[in-house]
Amino acid sequence: MRFRDRNEAGEQLAQALERYRGQPGVVYALPRGGVPLGVAVARHLGMPLDLLIPRKIGHPFHPEYAICAVPERGDRVCNPREAERVDPDWLERAEAHERAEARRRRQLYCTTPAPDVNGKLAIIIDDGIATGLTMRAAIRDARQRKPRHLVVAIPVAPADTAAVLETEVDELVTLDIPEYYRGSVGAYYEDFEQTSDDEVISLLASVHQSQRPDVSR
Repeated sequence: MRFRDRNEAGEQLAQALERYRGQPGVVYALPRGGVPLGVAVARHLGMPLDLLIPRKIGHPFHPEYAICAVPERGDRVCNPREAERVDPDWLERAEAHERAEARRRRQLYCTTPAPDVNGKLAIIIDDGIATGLTMRAAIRDARQRKPRHLVVAIPVAPADTAAVLETEVDELVTLDIPEYYRGSVGAYYEDFEQTSDDEVISLLASVHQSQRPDVSR
C-alpha cells in the first residue's frame, strides 16, 4: 500500500475508525507528521484534537537511530540493548533536553486547554511507525490520563512492531502491515514533505475553530 500524502492516509484512517464516530473521546496526534492525519480523524469522528509529544533520543554517534523515547508524562521507553551501551550520565542529560523540547513545543502548538479524556475513548494517531519507541512513549503518556479504552491508529507498521504495540493498547488499527517493511515510513508515501511548525499551529486552530459552539444562535 502507498499513500498519496498524509491527508489521504488520514482520510483512510478515519474510515477505518468509523465505528467510533460520535462517541465521547479525544484524538491525540503525534507532531509533527501525525497532525494532518489527526485532523482528518478528529473531524470525521466529531472528537476534539489534542497532542501527545513524545521525543526520540537518538544514539550519540548516530542521532537518527532511536535508542529511547521520552513521553511528556511518565518514564522513558528504551531499546535495552542499546541504552545499556551508552553513558548513563549522557542519557540523563539527553532525556532532560528532550523533555524541555516537548514542553516548548506544547507551549508553541497548543493555545487551548487540553480536553479531558478520563473515562473516555483515546485514539492516538501518527503517520506511520518504524521502531515504535515514540509511539510506546505516547501510549505511556495516554495511560496516565486514564481513558477507558485506548486505540492506536496508524497507516503502516512493521509486523514485529505491530505485535509489540498490540500488547500495550486495547486496540491497534492499521491500514497496512507489510510482510517486508521498506525501512522507513516515507517509503509508503508519494509526498512525505516535513510538516512545519506553522502548519501544525494552523491545523490545530482550524479544528478548534470548526468545533467551537456557535454562540450567536
